[in-house]
Amino acid sequence: MTALFIITGLVINQIFSYAWFSDNMEDKQEQVMNCRSKGRLLALHVFGMGIFLRYYHLLRQGYRVVWRASSSDNANFQERHHELFCMATDLSMLKLFESFLESAPQLLLQLYIWQGHDEWFILQYLSLVFSFFNLAWSLVDYRSCLRRSLPYIRGLPSGPPTVVYLLYKLFTITSLTLSYSLLLTLSVYTTVGLTVFWLLGTIWAHLLQTNFCTSTALELLYRGIIGAILVFSFFNVKGQNTKLEMIIYYFSCTAINVSTPLMLFFLKPELKAIIFFWSVSGLIYGGSLLGLVSLVWYYHFLHPKRSDPDEVDGLGKESPSVRRIRTFIKP
Repeated sequence: MTALFIITGLVINQIFSYAWFSDNMEDKQEQVMNCRSKGRLLALHVFGMGIFLRYYHLLRQGYRVVWRASSSDNANFQERHHELFCMATDLSMLKLFESFLESAPQLLLQLYIWQGHDEWFILQYLSLVFSFFNLAWSLVDYRSCLRRSLPYIRGLPSGPPTVVYLLYKLFTITSLTLSYSLLLTLSVYTTVGLTVFWLLGTIWAHLLQTNFCTSTALELLYRGIIGAILVFSFFNVKGQNTKLEMIIYYFSCTAINVSTPLMLFFLKPELKAIIFFWSVSGLIYGGSLLGLVSLVWYYHFLHPKRSDPDEVDGLGKESPSVRRIRTFIKP
C-alpha cells in the first residue's frame, strides 16, 4: 500500500506537470527548456523527471531575472517577476498533490501499523510530528505563492497571520488523521467510510463545475484529487463564498473527533489500560479545540480582506499559468 501511494502521487504529478507544460508551450508558441518536441518532454515525465525539470526551469529563469534586473525597464521586470511567482505556484500545486495523495495516506497507514505495537520509540514520535508539520506547511507555502501570483489579491502577511493559519491547519489535520487511525483500529471497514467521504468531496467538486483543466479527462481526475484532499482538510474549491460549507465540514470533523475516542472507550475496553490510547485521545480533543479556535481567530481577525469578486472574469488575456492559479482550490 505504501508503494501504491508513492506511485499514485508520482504518476498524477507527472501527468499534470506535462499537461501544464504543454499548455504553456501552445500559448507561447515556443519550446520550454530547449525541449524541441513534446515527445522529449513526455519522455522526461515518463521517467519521473517532471518536478526536477520545473525546479531547473525556475532556478534558470530566476537567475536571468536577477542578473538582468539592472538592464531591464520596470514594466518588463515586474512581468518577469510575476512569471517567476506563477512558476513557483505551479510547483507548489504539485507539492500539494503529493502531500495529500502520497504523504497523508502514508501517514495514516503508518499510524494504523504503529498502533498495533506496545512500544513506540522517540524517533517514531519525531517522525509523526515532522510529517504533520510538513502537511500543514505545504498548505501555508501554497497559500503564500497563490496570493503573490495573482495581482488582484493581497499577499498573505507574514508574522501572526501566517503562524495562526499554520496552527489552524496543523491542529485540524492532526486531530482528524488521528481519529481516522483510531477508527481503523476499531474496524478496517472504516476504509469504506473514508471512500464515501472521498466520493462526497468529488461529487461536490463536480456539482460546482470546476474548470481547472483544459481537457475533460484531466478535469475529472482533478475533481477526484479534490475529493482526496477534502478527506483531510477543507478547501475552497472554486473561489466562492463557502462559509456554510466550511461550517458543515468542520461540524462533521468535530463530530468524528469527539465520538471516536468514546467509541473505542466503550467498544474496546481493553484499550483503557494503554497509555497510548489516552495520549492520542488527548491530542484529538486538544487538537480539535485548538484548531477551531485558530480557524475562528484567523478568519475573523487576520484574514486579508477580499478585493476580488468570487469568480474573476474579464481580466483580459490570461496565460495558462495564471488561469490555472485563478481556478485552483483556495486553502
